[in-house]
Amino acid sequence: MQYDPIKRSLGKVFNKSPLSRKLFYHLLDILLLRAWHIKKALREYTIGQKADVHVLDAGSGFGQYVFFLGRKNPQWHILGLDVKEEQIEDCNNFFSSIGHKNARFQVADLTRIDFDHSFDLVLCVDVMEHIEEDVLVLKNYHQALKNGGMLLISTPSDQGGSDVHHEHHDHTGAKGFIDEHVRDGYGIDELDRKLRAAGFSDTDIRYQYGVPGKISWKLSMKFPILMLNTTKVFFVLLPFYYLLVFPFCLLLNYLDVRMTHPTGTGLIAKAWK
Repeated sequence: MQYDPIKRSLGKVFNKSPLSRKLFYHLLDILLLRAWHIKKALREYTIGQKADVHVLDAGSGFGQYVFFLGRKNPQWHILGLDVKEEQIEDCNNFFSSIGHKNARFQVADLTRIDFDHSFDLVLCVDVMEHIEEDVLVLKNYHQALKNGGMLLISTPSDQGGSDVHHEHHDHTGAKGFIDEHVRDGYGIDELDRKLRAAGFSDTDIRYQYGVPGKISWKLSMKFPILMLNTTKVFFVLLPFYYLLVFPFCLLLNYLDVRMTHPTGTGLIAKAWK
């Protein structure tokens, strides 16, 4: 099961105008539980911050977090990096069209970035599980941060975060729901150890996607994506599906963000230089 074909299809639909792109961001913010956790952490980070903050979004994807931070903090300077050229081009075009001059995007391989004490905050959402040389990338983040700067990571845990432990082999022989990941996920101790090996002096790592979050993810993301991969006809049925499950997913997301989880299929980590 691969996300990229679905991402490309969604990109074509929502890139037709700046208004549809903004609508797409709002839908991601509502449906994706990770966005609830990340935005909560970003709001906490923003409290008491100076006006002149430099942010690196490492693996910026569609640019939704750059949009969130840039709109809330117009004096901040935000750089988004991604390995996919088409997404970088789309993001630069969109942000230029809406007049957001405090954000820019460029193509980059995170294993090769070489910033030196340049950023107050590095954001890394659903990226580390795709990178084989993860400690090297964490070292690059550490080097990119100013002293006292913070790294914020969202990534699957080893408690089934990639859903590989809950799926049988399909008829093609593919294993797991997400076959773009190089690892199933991280344990808290493992991620803490790698962050400290990269030079970070203090960490705070917690589970996300507890019981409420796991149910919400299956209803709001897993099942629709499986159906879209089966037939594109489901694009027509998708709005009616979400009308049914949407209120329940909102409640589950709210509970997941408010609760402390003894285990979960995702991790949210903060680390300070």
